[in-house]
Amino acid sequence: MELPVPFAEGVSLASRTTFAVGGAARYLAACNGASELAACLTAARRARVPVALLGGGSNLLVADGGFDGLVLELVGGGAAAILPEVTGEAVRLRVGGGVEWDALVGHTVAHDWAGIEALSGIPGRVGAAPIQNIGAYGQELADVVEAVEVVDAHSGEIRTLPAAACGFGYRKSHFKGRWRDHFAVTAVTLRLRPGGAATVRYPDLLRRLGMAPGGAPPPLAEVRRTVLEVRREKSMVLDAASATDPNRRSAGSFFLNPVVTREKVEAVRRAAEELDAGEVPTFPAPAAGAGGSLKLSAAWLIEAAGFERGFEAGAVGLSSAHALALINRGGASAADVVAFARRIRRAVRLCFGVTLHPEPSFLGFAEPVERLLG
Repeated sequence: MELPVPFAEGVSLASRTTFAVGGAARYLAACNGASELAACLTAARRARVPVALLGGGSNLLVADGGFDGLVLELVGGGAAAILPEVTGEAVRLRVGGGVEWDALVGHTVAHDWAGIEALSGIPGRVGAAPIQNIGAYGQELADVVEAVEVVDAHSGEIRTLPAAACGFGYRKSHFKGRWRDHFAVTAVTLRLRPGGAATVRYPDLLRRLGMAPGGAPPPLAEVRRTVLEVRREKSMVLDAASATDPNRRSAGSFFLNPVVTREKVEAVRRAAEELDAGEVPTFPAPAAGAGGSLKLSAAWLIEAAGFERGFEAGAVGLSSAHALALINRGGASAADVVAFARRIRRAVRLCFGVTLHPEPSFLGFAEPVERLLG
């Protein structure tokens, strides 16, 4: 296969993911911007070679057999890829997909541009953010994204899609659903608020910041510092300080918080009473109206089903800081991770009648994710 950029063969993907498991890519190439990415996609299509996109590797589980195709990394981060246009009450920010997400958040906070401060500490790159509509602590990307630049994997065309067309929902988008493998995200345009107030809705943050609900929020920098503090306590900040953390090898939250009907919540409460599992925490579901759905805590369900924080199962286990994080304790295989995730999912379903769904993407597996997890 010929590519318009240098590429390597037989490259380990385990070293490029935060889970640190999985095999090698048949080919791997780095692309600087949409034009190079489009050219590589065209070359791979002509050679009939499968393609996968790799961001920061923080939300990815790679099969032990690796990926028999071309893996493309979008590079070209730094301040040069963050282009602001300030107009009165808004700043429109075009950001290259190769920029590290947390570096972007730090940049916006330093310039006093409000809108993504609560998304501090999320690992990965900007190009991956729209795919699952990243969110945390009361904010999500859909709140501020205006447009998404993509490359059409089938035609090589570079397009700009308005946010309204992207199907954003709770940890999902069309990029993760019906557009899967159709588009590669190369840039996003955000609309932020110069000098705007921080968004503080999450109860834990309100407590940490000493705020009453509806009270005046502190400066953006204080919110960012507090979010990083909370995430670091949960082993969910990947930096030099985390290099010796035994919980560090994970993909963050492995399962999504399930959104269920109110009738299902009542059934879960009855099951919890029978198990003497205590009060079932619930939260408003995104976009749910009166009488609509509620969100359950996947972490609570996992612990109530018998898997406490720090639970060990050979080379895998649960983080001692957060029950939602499945970890590679050292020397784990992708098969080990899948088997452990299947065990947890089946236990939660047996105890509460709720099926947990994984948040990370799976690459190189011969079977669909739902079949793998049973």
